[in-house]
Amino acid sequence: MSTVDQDLDVPAGIPPAAAAAGVEVTGARLARVGDIEVRRLLPLRQRRSVGAWCFVDHYGPASVDGVAGMQVPPHPHIGLQTVTWLIEGTVLHRDSLGSEQLIRPGQLNLMTAGHGIAHSEESPEDHDPSLHGVQLWLALPDAYRQVAPDFEHLTDLPKLRAGGLGVTVFAGSLAGAASPARVFSPLVGAEISAAVDARGTVPLRPSHEYVIFTAFGTAGADGTGLPPGSLLYLSPGRESVAITARGGARLFLLGGEPLGERLLMWWNFVGRTPDDIADAARDWARGQRFGAVPGYRGTPLPAPPLDPVRLARRA
Repeated sequence: MSTVDQDLDVPAGIPPAAAAAGVEVTGARLARVGDIEVRRLLPLRQRRSVGAWCFVDHYGPASVDGVAGMQVPPHPHIGLQTVTWLIEGTVLHRDSLGSEQLIRPGQLNLMTAGHGIAHSEESPEDHDPSLHGVQLWLALPDAYRQVAPDFEHLTDLPKLRAGGLGVTVFAGSLAGAASPARVFSPLVGAEISAAVDARGTVPLRPSHEYVIFTAFGTAGADGTGLPPGSLLYLSPGRESVAITARGGARLFLLGGEPLGERLLMWWNFVGRTPDDIADAARDWARGQRFGAVPGYRGTPLPAPPLDPVRLARRA
Protein backbone atom coordinates (compact mmCIF):
# COMPACT_ATOMS: atom_id res chain seq x y z
CA MET A 1 0.00 0.00 0.00
CA SER A 2 1.27 3.46 -0.81
CA THR A 3 1.15 5.99 1.98
CA VAL A 4 -0.44 9.35 1.34
CA ASP A 5 2.15 10.96 3.61
CA GLN A 6 5.31 12.47 2.16
CA ASP A 7 7.10 12.22 5.52
CA LEU A 8 6.14 9.43 7.87
CA ASP A 9 7.91 10.83 10.92
CA VAL A 10 4.74 12.33 12.36
CA PRO A 11 2.94 12.31 15.71
CA ALA A 12 0.12 9.96 16.59
CA GLY A 13 -3.45 11.22 16.80
CA ILE A 14 -3.34 11.48 20.59
CA PRO A 15 -0.41 11.91 22.97
CA PRO A 16 1.00 8.73 24.51
CA ALA A 17 -0.49 7.74 27.85
CA ALA A 18 1.45 5.73 30.40
CA ALA A 19 -0.63 2.75 31.52
CA ALA A 20 2.11 1.09 33.61
CA ALA A 21 5.87 0.90 33.77
CA GLY A 22 7.22 0.22 30.29
CA VAL A 23 3.74 0.43 28.80
CA GLU A 24 2.34 3.16 26.55
CA VAL A 25 -0.91 3.63 24.65
CA THR A 26 -1.17 5.83 21.56
CA GLY A 27 -3.95 6.54 19.09
CA ALA A 28 -4.18 6.27 15.32
CA ARG A 29 -4.33 8.98 12.71
CA LEU A 30 -6.95 8.64 9.99
CA ALA A 31 -6.00 8.69 6.30
CA ARG A 32 -7.63 7.66 3.04
CA VAL A 33 -6.30 5.32 0.37
CA GLY A 34 -8.79 5.36 -2.53
CA ASP A 35 -12.23 4.50 -1.16
CA ILE A 36 -10.73 3.04 2.01
CA GLU A 37 -10.23 4.82 5.33
CA VAL A 38 -7.16 3.61 7.21
CA ARG A 39 -6.03 3.93 10.82
CA ARG A 40 -2.31 4.69 10.82
CA LEU A 41 -0.81 3.38 14.08
CA LEU A 42 2.92 3.48 13.32
CA PRO A 43 5.33 5.28 12.88
CA LEU A 44 5.16 7.73 15.77
CA ARG A 45 7.23 10.83 16.35
CA GLN A 46 8.63 9.31 19.53
CA ARG A 47 9.08 5.87 17.99
CA ARG A 48 9.85 5.18 14.34
CA SER A 49 9.96 1.41 14.70
CA VAL A 50 9.18 -1.44 17.07
CA GLY A 51 11.73 -4.12 16.33
CA ALA A 52 11.89 -3.92 12.55
CA TRP A 53 8.17 -3.04 12.25
CA CYS A 54 8.06 0.55 11.00
CA PHE A 55 4.58 1.01 9.52
CA VAL A 56 1.14 -0.21 10.61
CA ASP A 57 -2.06 0.56 8.69
CA HIS A 58 -5.37 -1.01 9.72
CA TYR A 59 -8.32 -0.65 7.33
CA GLY A 60 -11.93 -1.75 7.66
CA PRO A 61 -14.11 -3.54 8.24
CA ALA A 62 -15.58 -1.62 5.32
CA SER A 63 -18.27 -2.26 2.74
CA VAL A 64 -16.86 -2.19 -0.79
CA ASP A 65 -20.05 -3.47 -2.36
CA GLY A 66 -20.68 -1.52 -5.56
CA VAL A 67 -17.51 0.61 -5.25
CA ALA A 68 -13.97 0.20 -6.54
CA GLY A 69 -12.58 -0.70 -3.12
CA MET A 70 -8.82 -0.72 -2.82
CA GLN A 71 -7.19 0.88 -5.86
CA VAL A 72 -3.49 1.63 -5.35
CA PRO A 73 -1.65 2.19 -8.67
CA PRO A 74 1.96 1.04 -9.20
CA HIS A 75 4.34 2.70 -6.76
CA PRO A 76 7.93 2.05 -5.66
CA HIS A 77 9.55 0.79 -2.46
CA ILE A 78 13.10 0.53 -1.17
CA GLY A 79 14.66 -0.76 2.05
CA LEU A 80 11.68 -2.65 3.42
CA GLN A 81 9.36 -5.65 3.29
CA THR A 82 5.60 -5.23 2.91
CA VAL A 83 3.31 -7.61 4.80
CA THR A 84 -0.30 -7.87 3.62
CA TRP A 85 -2.76 -9.75 5.85
CA LEU A 86 -6.50 -9.87 5.31
CA ILE A 87 -9.30 -10.59 7.77
CA GLU A 88 -12.07 -10.19 5.18
CA GLY A 89 -12.18 -9.67 1.43
CA THR A 90 -9.76 -10.11 -1.45
CA VAL A 91 -6.88 -8.02 -2.84
CA LEU A 92 -4.96 -8.53 -6.08
CA HIS A 93 -1.21 -7.93 -5.93
CA ARG A 94 0.97 -7.29 -8.99
CA ASP A 95 4.64 -6.34 -8.99
CA SER A 96 7.55 -5.58 -11.29
CA LEU A 97 8.95 -9.09 -10.84
CA GLY A 98 5.91 -10.31 -12.79
CA SER A 99 4.06 -11.65 -9.74
CA GLU A 100 0.26 -11.63 -9.86
CA GLN A 101 -1.38 -13.00 -6.73
CA LEU A 102 -4.88 -12.86 -5.26
CA ILE A 103 -4.69 -12.79 -1.48
CA ARG A 104 -7.46 -14.08 0.79
CA PRO A 105 -7.95 -14.04 4.57
CA GLY A 106 -5.41 -16.09 6.49
CA GLN A 107 -2.82 -15.94 3.72
CA LEU A 108 0.43 -13.99 3.75
CA ASN A 109 1.76 -11.74 0.99
CA LEU A 110 5.36 -10.80 1.76
CA MET A 111 7.20 -8.55 -0.69
CA THR A 112 10.86 -7.73 -0.19
CA ALA A 113 11.74 -4.41 -1.81
CA GLY A 114 15.47 -4.38 -1.13
CA HIS A 115 17.22 -2.24 -3.76
CA GLY A 116 13.89 -1.45 -5.43
CA ILE A 117 10.55 -2.88 -6.55
CA ALA A 118 7.22 -1.51 -7.75
CA HIS A 119 3.78 -3.01 -7.12
CA SER A 120 0.07 -2.32 -7.27
CA GLU A 121 -2.80 -3.41 -5.02
CA GLU A 122 -6.42 -3.44 -6.02
CA SER A 123 -9.74 -5.03 -5.29
CA PRO A 124 -10.44 -7.39 -8.20
CA GLU A 125 -13.47 -6.70 -10.37
CA ASP A 126 -15.44 -9.52 -8.73
CA HIS A 127 -14.25 -8.62 -5.21
CA ASP A 128 -16.00 -9.62 -2.02
CA PRO A 129 -18.48 -7.06 -0.62
CA SER A 130 -16.37 -6.33 2.48
CA LEU A 131 -12.70 -5.54 3.09
CA HIS A 132 -10.74 -5.67 6.33
CA GLY A 133 -7.03 -6.10 6.88
CA VAL A 134 -3.65 -4.70 7.79
CA GLN A 135 -0.70 -3.43 5.77
CA LEU A 136 2.61 -3.63 7.61
CA TRP A 137 6.18 -2.70 6.76
CA LEU A 138 9.38 -4.26 8.06
CA ALA A 139 12.50 -2.12 7.79
CA LEU A 140 15.40 -4.10 6.37
CA PRO A 141 18.51 -3.87 8.58
CA ASP A 142 21.26 -1.81 7.00
CA ALA A 143 23.25 -4.91 6.02
CA TYR A 144 20.32 -6.19 3.92
CA ARG A 145 18.87 -2.98 2.47
CA GLN A 146 20.24 -3.68 -1.00
CA VAL A 147 19.11 -7.32 -1.35
CA ALA A 148 17.43 -8.37 -4.56
CA PRO A 149 13.65 -7.86 -4.57
CA ASP A 150 11.48 -10.91 -3.92
CA PHE A 151 7.86 -11.97 -3.42
CA GLU A 152 6.33 -14.78 -1.35
CA HIS A 153 2.72 -15.95 -0.97
CA LEU A 154 2.21 -18.40 1.90
CA THR A 155 -0.96 -20.26 2.84
CA ASP A 156 0.39 -22.85 5.31
CA LEU A 157 1.29 -20.94 8.46
CA PRO A 158 1.87 -22.25 12.00
CA LYS A 159 -0.93 -22.01 14.56
CA LEU A 160 -0.89 -22.42 18.33
CA ARG A 161 -3.13 -21.93 21.35
CA ALA A 162 -2.67 -19.49 24.22
CA GLY A 163 -5.35 -20.47 26.70
CA GLY A 164 -8.64 -19.95 24.89
CA LEU A 165 -7.05 -17.83 22.16
CA GLY A 166 -5.99 -18.94 18.70
CA VAL A 167 -2.70 -17.59 17.36
CA THR A 168 -1.42 -17.62 13.77
CA VAL A 169 2.26 -16.76 13.36
CA PHE A 170 2.67 -15.14 9.94
CA ALA A 171 6.20 -13.74 10.39
CA GLY A 172 9.10 -14.66 12.63
CA SER A 173 8.54 -16.97 15.58
CA LEU A 174 6.52 -17.22 18.77
CA ALA A 175 6.58 -19.92 21.46
CA GLY A 176 8.48 -22.32 19.22
CA ALA A 177 6.20 -21.81 16.19
CA ALA A 178 8.09 -20.32 13.24
CA SER A 179 6.67 -18.89 10.04
CA PRO A 180 8.42 -20.03 6.83
CA ALA A 181 8.43 -16.43 5.57
CA ARG A 182 11.90 -15.00 4.99
CA VAL A 183 12.71 -12.15 7.36
CA PHE A 184 16.00 -10.44 8.15
CA SER A 185 15.96 -9.82 11.91
CA PRO A 186 14.60 -11.57 15.04
CA LEU A 187 10.89 -10.70 15.21
CA VAL A 188 7.30 -11.88 15.43
CA GLY A 189 4.09 -10.99 13.64
CA ALA A 190 0.97 -12.84 14.82
CA GLU A 191 -2.81 -12.60 14.62
CA ILE A 192 -4.67 -13.50 17.82
CA SER A 193 -8.35 -14.45 17.64
CA ALA A 194 -11.12 -15.39 20.05
CA ALA A 195 -13.95 -17.58 18.78
CA VAL A 196 -15.76 -17.06 22.11
CA ASP A 197 -15.01 -14.94 25.15
CA ALA A 198 -11.51 -16.04 26.10
CA ARG A 199 -8.28 -15.23 27.82
CA GLY A 200 -4.74 -16.46 27.52
CA THR A 201 -1.13 -15.71 28.32
CA VAL A 202 1.19 -15.15 25.36
CA PRO A 203 4.90 -15.75 25.97
CA LEU A 204 7.29 -12.93 25.05
CA ARG A 205 11.05 -12.65 24.66
CA PRO A 206 12.59 -10.24 27.20
CA SER A 207 15.02 -9.01 24.53
CA HIS A 208 12.15 -7.88 22.28
CA GLU A 209 9.87 -4.86 22.31
CA TYR A 210 6.24 -5.28 21.22
CA VAL A 211 3.06 -3.55 20.15
CA ILE A 212 -0.48 -4.95 20.34
CA PHE A 213 -3.58 -3.55 18.65
CA THR A 214 -7.17 -4.68 18.21
CA ALA A 215 -8.50 -4.91 14.67
CA PHE A 216 -12.03 -5.92 15.63
CA GLY A 217 -14.09 -6.32 18.78
CA THR A 218 -13.33 -5.83 22.46
CA ALA A 219 -10.00 -6.86 23.94
CA GLY A 220 -7.33 -5.86 26.41
CA ALA A 221 -3.78 -6.69 27.43
CA ASP A 222 -2.55 -6.84 31.04
CA GLY A 223 -5.67 -4.98 32.14
CA THR A 224 -5.36 -2.17 29.57
CA GLY A 225 -8.35 -1.85 27.24
CA LEU A 226 -7.50 -1.77 23.53
CA PRO A 227 -10.35 -0.44 21.43
CA PRO A 228 -9.70 -0.42 17.66
CA GLY A 229 -7.58 2.61 16.81
CA SER A 230 -5.25 2.32 19.82
CA LEU A 231 -1.75 0.85 19.99
CA LEU A 232 -0.18 -0.64 23.13
CA TYR A 233 3.61 -0.56 23.37
CA LEU A 234 5.49 -2.97 25.66
CA SER A 235 9.17 -2.25 26.32
CA PRO A 236 11.82 -5.01 26.52
CA GLY A 237 12.12 -7.06 29.68
CA ARG A 238 8.73 -8.80 29.71
CA GLU A 239 8.28 -12.57 29.60
CA SER A 240 4.54 -12.67 28.86
CA VAL A 241 1.38 -10.66 28.33
CA ALA A 242 -2.12 -11.61 29.48
CA ILE A 243 -4.79 -11.02 26.85
CA THR A 244 -8.57 -11.03 27.30
CA ALA A 245 -10.95 -10.89 24.35
CA ARG A 246 -14.66 -11.05 23.69
CA GLY A 247 -15.91 -13.56 21.15
CA GLY A 248 -15.08 -12.50 17.59
CA ALA A 249 -12.19 -10.21 18.55
CA ARG A 250 -9.06 -10.04 16.40
CA LEU A 251 -5.76 -8.64 17.68
CA PHE A 252 -2.24 -8.35 16.32
CA LEU A 253 1.04 -8.81 18.14
CA LEU A 254 4.15 -7.34 16.49
CA GLY A 255 7.60 -7.28 18.02
CA GLY A 256 11.28 -7.85 17.68
CA GLU A 257 14.73 -6.93 18.88
CA PRO A 258 15.12 -3.14 18.83
CA LEU A 259 16.56 -2.29 15.43
CA GLY A 260 19.16 0.12 16.79
CA GLU A 261 19.25 2.05 13.52
CA ARG A 262 17.82 5.48 12.80
CA LEU A 263 15.37 5.27 9.91
CA LEU A 264 14.59 7.96 7.39
CA MET A 265 11.12 7.34 5.97
CA TRP A 266 9.58 9.36 3.16
CA TRP A 267 6.62 8.38 0.98
CA ASN A 268 7.16 4.66 0.24
CA PHE A 269 10.88 4.62 0.92
CA VAL A 270 12.86 3.53 3.98
CA GLY A 271 16.43 4.79 3.90
CA ARG A 272 19.15 6.07 6.17
CA THR A 273 20.26 9.28 4.46
CA PRO A 274 18.61 12.03 2.40
CA ASP A 275 20.58 10.78 -0.59
CA ASP A 276 18.91 7.36 -0.30
CA ILE A 277 15.52 9.02 -0.61
CA ALA A 278 16.46 11.56 -3.29
CA ASP A 279 18.09 8.89 -5.47
CA ALA A 280 15.03 6.64 -5.23
CA ALA A 281 12.63 9.48 -6.05
CA ARG A 282 14.78 10.50 -9.05
CA ASP A 283 14.98 6.92 -10.33
CA TRP A 284 11.21 6.48 -10.05
CA ALA A 285 10.57 9.72 -11.95
CA ARG A 286 12.98 8.63 -14.71
CA GLY A 287 11.53 5.12 -15.01
CA GLN A 288 14.74 3.54 -13.74
CA ARG A 289 15.58 0.86 -11.14
CA PHE A 290 12.05 -0.23 -10.17
CA GLY A 291 10.69 -1.74 -13.38
CA ALA A 292 7.11 -1.79 -14.69
CA VAL A 293 4.12 -3.62 -13.20
CA PRO A 294 2.68 -5.83 -15.98
CA GLY A 295 -1.07 -6.27 -16.18
CA TYR A 296 -2.06 -3.07 -14.38
CA ARG A 297 -4.34 -0.83 -16.42
CA GLY A 298 -3.61 2.71 -15.35
CA THR A 299 -0.96 5.28 -14.58
CA PRO A 300 1.69 4.77 -11.89
CA LEU A 301 1.67 7.07 -8.88
CA PRO A 302 4.01 10.05 -9.17
CA ALA A 303 6.21 10.81 -6.20
CA PRO A 304 5.14 13.86 -4.19
CA PRO A 305 7.41 16.94 -4.27
CA LEU A 306 10.59 16.37 -2.32
CA ASP A 307 11.68 19.06 0.15
CA PRO A 308 15.46 18.50 0.60
CA VAL A 309 15.70 20.94 3.52
CA ARG A 310 12.96 19.28 5.50
CA LEU A 311 14.32 15.85 4.64
CA ALA A 312 17.79 16.84 5.89
CA ARG A 313 16.30 17.99 9.20
CA ARG A 314 14.71 14.56 9.66
CA ALA A 315 17.93 12.65 8.97
